[in-house]
Amino acid sequence: MRKGILSAIVALSIILIVGSVQPAAAQFYTQHNLVSDGFVPADHPDANMVNAWGLASGPTSPWWIADNGSGRTTLYNVGTGAVQAVFTVPGARGQQGTPTGVVFNGGTGFVVNNGAGVSPARFIFSAEDGTISAFRGNPIVIVVDNSASGAVYKGLAIASTTTGDFLYATNFHAGTVDVFNSTFHFVPMPGKFTDPNLPAGYAPFGIRNIGGIIYVTYALQDADRHDDVAGEGHGFVNAFDTAGNLLRRVASKGQLNSPWGLALAPGNFGFFSGDLLVGNFGNGRIHAFDPANFNGQGEFQHRGPLHSADGSPIAIDGLWAIAFGSGAPNNGPTNTLFFTAGPDGERHGLFGTLVVAP
Repeated sequence: MRKGILSAIVALSIILIVGSVQPAAAQFYTQHNLVSDGFVPADHPDANMVNAWGLASGPTSPWWIADNGSGRTTLYNVGTGAVQAVFTVPGARGQQGTPTGVVFNGGTGFVVNNGAGVSPARFIFSAEDGTISAFRGNPIVIVVDNSASGAVYKGLAIASTTTGDFLYATNFHAGTVDVFNSTFHFVPMPGKFTDPNLPAGYAPFGIRNIGGIIYVTYALQDADRHDDVAGEGHGFVNAFDTAGNLLRRVASKGQLNSPWGLALAPGNFGFFSGDLLVGNFGNGRIHAFDPANFNGQGEFQHRGPLHSADGSPIAIDGLWAIAFGSGAPNNGPTNTLFFTAGPDGERHGLFGTLVVAP
């Protein structure tokens, strides 16, 4: 009997110890799939959603999703649950488009003439074929074409500064951040978006303007300098000002795995409220970094990955963009994290949400 009691106490101690290292309830998150091309179960089908990549919305607009694999953009209305519209994104030399990043422009710059009228573009796309295209109404038109130089634009950000409005495109092939003014002309930046301590073979991959700071993710280039080489520790994140001056290294290697998506969590996003969220394309995990506390290298303190209710890290195959809603009926609550993905080797597409588990 005494031996049995001792065994029970030991077993209970093990359970308590194991339980103590599990994420707290507020750290659990629930995934819900809204739209897919049919490969992954979701609420709504959309055959155009192939390798869903960039994700953007205006303050009240639906979500605009860059469908890299079909050369289109899908508009999804969260309020009605419907695919509201689909537009073709043109490609270089008349080929099918390959859109990646997308941004919303709420200003008066970036004026385009698409043959049907002249006005500021509201949504602007980067593409792997080295083009940037803009929407002011159908049709979408190419406004920058650097395909001849071999540019591969993997991501896009936009910023309004005291010296004007600018687009920032990550040129994965050249290893640069290419900047364009509000008339779509290339402009050199004083800081040049360089990091002298970045290892050779890494290039700008994802990019986002968060509160006036330009965050850039880096992935390892393949031999053709066209695609990333996924792997544990393959990645970096830097923070720059809008002139391209390096502010700090945010994260290095560790749990990074071809990081692309970036989002700042609001104050009501559970355990990771207020953290910088970084999405790994390489393994589909989302890691949180505390911008208010730093590790021994002066980087943001790593706080861990988002977990599902069973305690396992959430992994979304082919994860690309992550972004919170703007609080409007068309694009969802400000504490709902929307995501895009290209599962099964980018052959399919998915758009969904992550929320704090009840």
